[in-house]
Amino acid sequence: QVQLVESGGGLVQAGGSLRLSCAASGRTFGSSTVGWFRQPSGKEREFVAAITASGGATNYADSVKGRFTISRDNAKKMGYLQMNSLKPEDTAVYYCAAGIAVWTVEAGRYRYWGQGTQVTVSS
Repeated sequence: QVQLVESGGGLVQAGGSLRLSCAASGRTFGSSTVGWFRQPSGKEREFVAAITASGGATNYADSVKGRFTISRDNAKKMGYLQMNSLKPEDTAVYYCAAGIAVWTVEAGRYRYWGQGTQVTVSS
């Protein structure tokens, strides 16, 4: 069982940066892939980035590649999403997710989810 709580969202101007955090509790976080997803208002949830349990591999959506960086600290049971060069189209509710033995962009494969944090990028 893993519980996830996101923080760090807010309002930022285009070109700015935000760092999202995902605080986890539970014994299996260190064995879980961590993914970040986002859901713009009125649209479906979409994959943003993922990192393996060890942190040795990452994957990014093309739309954020080169601007966003996913990382994790298993000792602190934390996941992070550093977002730079933000664009208005990055505006969405951002969710942290975790799952054991998954390596996919499909949201349905992740078992554990946080409540989400709003990111709004103004032009």
